[in-house]
Amino acid sequence: MANYIAFQGEPGAYSHQACREARPDHQPLPCRTFEDVFDAMHSGKAQLALLPIENTTYGRVADIHRLLPGSGLHIIDEAYVRVHINLLAVKGATLREVKTARSMSVLLGQCSEFLRANGIEGENWSDNAGAARDVATLGERSVAALASELAGEIYGLDVIARHIEDQSNNTTRFLVMDHHPDHSRRGSHGMITSFIFQVRNIPAALYKAMGGFATNGVNMTKLESYMVGGSFTATQFFAEIEGHPEDAAVMRALDELRYFTSRVEIMGVYPAAARRREIALAGE
Repeated sequence: MANYIAFQGEPGAYSHQACREARPDHQPLPCRTFEDVFDAMHSGKAQLALLPIENTTYGRVADIHRLLPGSGLHIIDEAYVRVHINLLAVKGATLREVKTARSMSVLLGQCSEFLRANGIEGENWSDNAGAARDVATLGERSVAALASELAGEIYGLDVIARHIEDQSNNTTRFLVMDHHPDHSRRGSHGMITSFIFQVRNIPAALYKAMGGFATNGVNMTKLESYMVGGSFTATQFFAEIEGHPEDAAVMRALDELRYFTSRVEIMGVYPAAARRREIALAGE
């Protein structure tokens, strides 16, 4: 019996590509929305989920930060996928014939220089792979899609311009989610701990809560804030640190964090991907 890994998007989406690279032993399961991904997990249709959390060009995926805390799932791994954007068109079409390119706004912004240089107007679409599917159905030589080469293979389109993204290091980071946590030490590039917390309503609470990580020499690689419950005063934070919760320095830092917070919840303990260090060095 096959195991499934759920992702948001149509077949051929970059998340589909990420599933094939990160978990080749699982069958990718396309879902219309992020909420549908979580539903697939809770209904038992999928055993794992793969979700994009940030892109080196576009930044964070806000919906994921909003949905993760209440998902009931646990992060067990991370995966970095190099996002190569391609211009896909019907068989026989040429670059000079293309006047419009359909894709999500995220991708349109990531190859704006190419589109402008070739006089192509971007058209916002709900899904990148869905744009490729619709371009194949439409059959117009003047309308193309911005998507992965995988999408071109699935929908029978030609790649008339390859790797047209503006940034040469364009990469998306994904999280692999499971029903059950795995806090075992594994991997060869260190461990990452992800958690959420809410600070208590006292002066300088966030500053004091973060102080424990600095004084204990724990490197915090991510700190995101967002409102909860529609309140300007109830702020929740998503953070990531290098290390394992059982490391002495991490234990001390988390103990200090709990003193100044009303809630701390570990979202995942997982091995750092090899490409994490490569991306960090490229950004220096």
